[in-house]
Amino acid sequence: MIDFDLLTPKEIVNELDKYIIGQKDAKKAVAIAVRNRIRRQRLSEKWRKEVLPKNILMIGPTGVGKTEIARRLAQLSGSPFLKVEATRFTEVGYVGKNVDSMIRDLVEISINMVKKQRMEEVKEKAELMVEERILDALLPESKRRETTGLINILSGIQRHQPSTEERQSLRHKREELRQQLRSGKIEDHIIEVEIEQSSLPFTGIIGGGELEDLGIDLSNLFGSMLPKTKKKKKMTIAEARKVLLPLEAEKLVDMEKTTQEALDRAQNRGIVFIDELDKIAGKAAGSGPDVSRQGVQRDLLPIVEGTTIMTKYGPVRTDYILFIGSGAFHMSRPSELIPELQGRFPIRVELSPLTQRDFARILVEPENAITKQYQALLSTEGVELAFTDDGVEEVAKTAYELNQRLENIGARRLYTVMEKVLEEVSFNAPDIPDKRVVVDKVYVNSKLDSIIKDEDLSSYIL
Repeated sequence: MIDFDLLTPKEIVNELDKYIIGQKDAKKAVAIAVRNRIRRQRLSEKWRKEVLPKNILMIGPTGVGKTEIARRLAQLSGSPFLKVEATRFTEVGYVGKNVDSMIRDLVEISINMVKKQRMEEVKEKAELMVEERILDALLPESKRRETTGLINILSGIQRHQPSTEERQSLRHKREELRQQLRSGKIEDHIIEVEIEQSSLPFTGIIGGGELEDLGIDLSNLFGSMLPKTKKKKKMTIAEARKVLLPLEAEKLVDMEKTTQEALDRAQNRGIVFIDELDKIAGKAAGSGPDVSRQGVQRDLLPIVEGTTIMTKYGPVRTDYILFIGSGAFHMSRPSELIPELQGRFPIRVELSPLTQRDFARILVEPENAITKQYQALLSTEGVELAFTDDGVEEVAKTAYELNQRLENIGARRLYTVMEKVLEEVSFNAPDIPDKRVVVDKVYVNSKLDSIIKDEDLSSYIL
């Protein structure tokens, strides 16, 4: 596991290079931005308060890697990451989502991220607890003997108490079952397990979304008042392990500490990627949709500048969250954003359109390259898929030319073209006699020629 805090900006760019082809300037800008956040953590309290993140505005056509750069960066750094479209928000009075909700969503992601890590830390202990619950289900008498004495005292009724021999026999049976469990011999055995369920009847009540936007958590508000119901379910031991493990792990996690750490992580390491920022840009107008666009910008401004948002987990300051704005800016320019918002995105990076050579590299070089994905998928059917250099070049050339002729959707066009090229082999994979398929220039052309020659058909299908 890489310790992200020790990576230099050059090493961060090298890590991003494994997944994203080209766009050196954008990678460099985000690497510096996140490295500065690490540097800020090492400063004295006095300077830490003064150093604010330098938000980034990525400008470039769709499908060139804007979102992927931000997403991979967040994965690499272990930061809570949220992608939102600016067009989903509207100012107060217009139908749409409250702008504050993006921070609540980020906190929710952070809570889940930290909780998952904490549950992973207690996994071994939780597995032992699951084992005990499965043994209780397999041998209920061994569980009952522990509570018999207490029941007798409370009820005043004398029930049969097992003898020493019976207790030893039960203990011996339990240990035998434990060995069978650990060896995996009885995984298909059906057992009945008791699962706790919340009896909260407020799911989906009218106005629930609005209350959530205000940071009011109905489940916490009423959950403590209502008893938890227990439901018995029959399932195999293998299924019971999967169901019970997260329940037992959650019991071992200190949710108060988890929440505090998650809030801190969201505030100091959170990344919010605001896409389609160009769609809310536009010159001021007195009426019509432009009024709403201007309103969204004004609602975004305090969050990007730094404010405190109330969430159901507590207050969250947005001062040190890194905001990455993004947009094609075909129909508008960054200068058409309101001046205050422009000033909050001081780092501007223009991403260049992808060339045919870039497409060829995208097909084979990244660790998650499209060709590697299809090879892995079809290998599950025993099919060996081999891509020749001229085959890869032909797919890249076709995708590039289609982008020039039709709408330019960047690297996303590669998925459309590749899916069409491999449609037949994907469909017939279980039945084809020759399990080695070579995708060369001739093969690619045989699958695409008829579609590409028909202008109407290619614009519809590809």
